[in-house]
Amino acid sequence: MAFTTADAEALRTAIATGAMKVRYADGREVTYRSLAEMREILRMIQADVQSDAGARCRTSVASF
Repeated sequence: MAFTTADAEALRTAIATGAMKVRYADGREVTYRSLAEMREILRMIQADVQSDAGARCRTSVASF
């Protein structure tokens, strides 16, 4: 599953407000067990989003 920046923002908002339940833009709702779990998932989401962005930004240049 590919995460989005909206997923990261939803999780950041939950962390900032002390909520343990997050509803993502696609309708998924997840209840986390701890702040530590939420922070770990946020790191995973951010890494996934950054790797996707890096993959999309790559260009190829042909040399002849």
